[in-house]
Amino acid sequence: MSPVYRRRPTNSLAPGCVDRFFALRTRPGLNLRAAKHTPRPARTTHPCPQQWSVQTLTEIKAMLEERGLSPRHALGQNFLIEQKLITKLIDSAGAQPGDLVLEVGPGTGTLTEALLDRGCRIIACELDRGLAELLRDRLGSRASFTLIEGDCLASGKRLNTDVVRALDVASGGAPPAFKLIANLPYQAATPLMLNLLIEHPGCSHMAVTIQREVAQRLGAPAGSKEYGLLGVVAQAGAHIEPVAKLPPECFWPRPEITSAMVLLTRRQTPLTPDLGRLASFCHTLFSKRRKQLGAILGRDVPFPPGIDPALRPENCSPEDLIRLMVALGPSTPDANAAFS
Repeated sequence: MSPVYRRRPTNSLAPGCVDRFFALRTRPGLNLRAAKHTPRPARTTHPCPQQWSVQTLTEIKAMLEERGLSPRHALGQNFLIEQKLITKLIDSAGAQPGDLVLEVGPGTGTLTEALLDRGCRIIACELDRGLAELLRDRLGSRASFTLIEGDCLASGKRLNTDVVRALDVASGGAPPAFKLIANLPYQAATPLMLNLLIEHPGCSHMAVTIQREVAQRLGAPAGSKEYGLLGVVAQAGAHIEPVAKLPPECFWPRPEITSAMVLLTRRQTPLTPDLGRLASFCHTLFSKRRKQLGAILGRDVPFPPGIDPALRPENCSPEDLIRLMVALGPSTPDANAAFS
């Protein structure tokens, strides 16, 4: 018998663009024969239907060529070209009409256009001058779009003051409540997320595309090689969920690394009210991660019950590190050390 070949639907993802880890799993005991006859529930429609289609690779190349531009490796410019993944990132953050969204590294604007068509208000920050001009020409007339040209991070790895000012204006003078939804430039991802967690409590969600290694560090458990300052602060301030794994073929140009989408949802009550102090404390500890706590802090400090001075920082949970920080009192180094 000759084999039967089935054509892959044209609107499906490129092979491998969604990791098996994120695939649905059949529940034990589910009767599939009976289930296929069960009427499907009514489809839930988004209050603001999608009116956009992702920029194709041909269109991206044409836009750049028309302006004499090309992707800049030094700025980590790799354009995501899978529409379903862009939609998945937006959906993971629960983006709704009227939401204020910060986007860093908008590139040619494909994610930006999708967010605008959802009814979101966008503060976009683009470092590349040529791409900033392209974005002004394409989206500058839309009232819900504000573009900040420059680095998202100012001196001290803090959020650019122009971005902060734009968020304040968009919030009408009230403390800004916003979401970060972005395919982040890889070199800016860690300091930007730390800064938003520590200094901008109004940032309720971060739905981001980042390096897989950074995503692993965000949710790493104590005792793992990926566990460190980033994971401790992120887990103390937010709930962390994987969204998707993205191999290089989901981008143009193809990066040499695997990427991941991840969602951080800020805890209503963080494990500590002073994430900045926790960050600086972890900076001190994890800069000497292979040493014992007693050797780093001194054997005469008041170690809380259950925390052995012979432990290494990497073996202590976020909760234990917070207890130790509190026991040491206000002598913990200043929070600025975490950004140095």
